[in-house]
Amino acid sequence: MKRIFAQTIKELSQLGRDRLTLSLALLLPLMLLLLFGFAVSLEVNKINFAIQDLDRTPDSREYIATFERTNKFNIVASSPQVNVPRLLDGGKVAAGLIVPPKFARDLQRKGGGAEVQILVDGTDANTANIVRGYTKATTNAFMENLRGGQSPAVNLQFRLWYNPGLETLRYVGPGAIAITVTLFPPLLAALAVAKEYEQGTILQVYASSLTGTEYLLGKAAAFWLVGMAEVLLVNVEAWLFFGLRFVGNPTPMIFSSMLYIAGGVFWGIFVGSQTKVQSAAIQAVAFTAFLLSLQLSGFIYPISNIPAGIRWISNIIPARYYIELSRDAYARGVGWLGVWFQVLALFGLASLFFFLAWRKLQRMRF
Repeated sequence: MKRIFAQTIKELSQLGRDRLTLSLALLLPLMLLLLFGFAVSLEVNKINFAIQDLDRTPDSREYIATFERTNKFNIVASSPQVNVPRLLDGGKVAAGLIVPPKFARDLQRKGGGAEVQILVDGTDANTANIVRGYTKATTNAFMENLRGGQSPAVNLQFRLWYNPGLETLRYVGPGAIAITVTLFPPLLAALAVAKEYEQGTILQVYASSLTGTEYLLGKAAAFWLVGMAEVLLVNVEAWLFFGLRFVGNPTPMIFSSMLYIAGGVFWGIFVGSQTKVQSAAIQAVAFTAFLLSLQLSGFIYPISNIPAGIRWISNIIPARYYIELSRDAYARGVGWLGVWFQVLALFGLASLFFFLAWRKLQRMRF
């Protein structure tokens, strides 16, 4: 334990002398959290919308007013002369409504129904589907008002079980916390190991009485402490800037954070010992620890949307399980009963990364 502790103090002392690296390690996660928290949004509001009313009757004007009263559409043009396809071609609107002649007559005809056309820019498929849903909901609201509030045959009563305010930040924020602490602990550990190989100081470790296990644990403990400091800072920032609060038992989040940072540090040490070059270590950690976590963890879109051919990779991405834990802590509040498997998965992955790094460093004794 004395040798492990001495190795930890040595690593922290070296990191403390490099104030620029230490400042970046603690400040960049805070900047990333602000960027993800404020820039990433799944809401689609103020859709640029054009309307061509060829009927010009009180019913058609009331139908158009229904779109104007919502906060989802930004009406950029509304007149009989509007050319909706041309506006779509120019990228000035995302969707357009065409009300045909005799709209009011068809609407009042018994047994019949009026038809209108909605043209939607399908370049962004996700936004197009959302716009289609908004236009259907707006049309349904118009028809209910037209019928004089008659009760439908089936009256649906909705209740949002979690996040009743439908706040996007309650979904994006906890995921952003996980992503912001994903990169720097393994990156610092990988650079520290690769630097010793580059500068040849690893020979001093070979000649010392340190075993591979002691070297691994001493170095990992130093960067684990730095990573836990990052976790503390980003959670405080989420509380101050985003208003996120724990809604249940926080112990699963705390325990999983310890495992998550440990797994990242062990992976960084393994990558650094494999590459032995700092530039290569940066690229390897950026791809494996950050890019894969960003794309395959379920941070922005559900994992079920990922093609089946590469979906299996998400099973070995620690960020996938940590994001689920953080969202439970900040949005659901179920606790251990709902997230025990995620904690177990993080423990298994941390053990796997420890074994890979330990097996690699054991060979230095020869």
